[in-house]
Amino acid sequence: MFLQVSNLSKKYGNQQVLNNISFDVSKGEIIGLLGPNGAGKSTTMKIIAGCLVPDAGCVLIEGFNMSEDDLEAKSKIGYLPENNPLYEEMYVAEYLEYVAKIYIKKRTVKERIKEVIELTGLQKEARKTINQLSKGYRQRVGLAQAIIHNPDLLILDEPTSGLDPNQTEEIKGLLLELGKKKVILFSSHTLSEVESICSRVIIIHKGNIVADMPTHETDNLDTLFKTLTKE
Repeated sequence: MFLQVSNLSKKYGNQQVLNNISFDVSKGEIIGLLGPNGAGKSTTMKIIAGCLVPDAGCVLIEGFNMSEDDLEAKSKIGYLPENNPLYEEMYVAEYLEYVAKIYIKKRTVKERIKEVIELTGLQKEARKTINQLSKGYRQRVGLAQAIIHNPDLLILDEPTSGLDPNQTEEIKGLLLELGKKKVILFSSHTLSEVESICSRVIIIHKGNIVADMPTHETDNLDTLFKTLTKE
């Protein structure tokens, strides 16, 4: 297994946000984390990305334990958090160069930036400052920084949130293309979106995994998710 999540638990104060959750992900899978707002999706992703320490449990990425071999584990991860933090006063190419130099050898930076800009469709925007971009293109910049070092695992927390239908379709197409070569962990609170992108869905509700199944089991997913969102 490429990603192993074992018995994760997390509390914020007296609130139990995650309750002993476990799942494995193999290479070639696009996994959807589905659940209502507040279900524990973002907390799970932050722990897997190494941005948050669990109260119990562990995360292994290609055998590297996030709590013990964090540099090795993090080198295999590209992470786009929900709020997509960007340096808005920087030019797109300038920002990607800044991120690239953290991860990769200087002599390959320019070549990799060109590849990523083409892959994410940012050619016409590369000489603009980020604060000039639409939200859709800002999301593309966020994806570009997440893949700049060619990681094996992409962790994307609601990457289509707030986008219009056309922007959403463009991002979906990009994720499907990236998913041919990478493991993608993708969160959403919309069932139709998960069905259109992911091969498997893990439903989290009140910090517990309540389902883990292929997305083609549409009827079962739809019934279960409607029940959860009414609670």
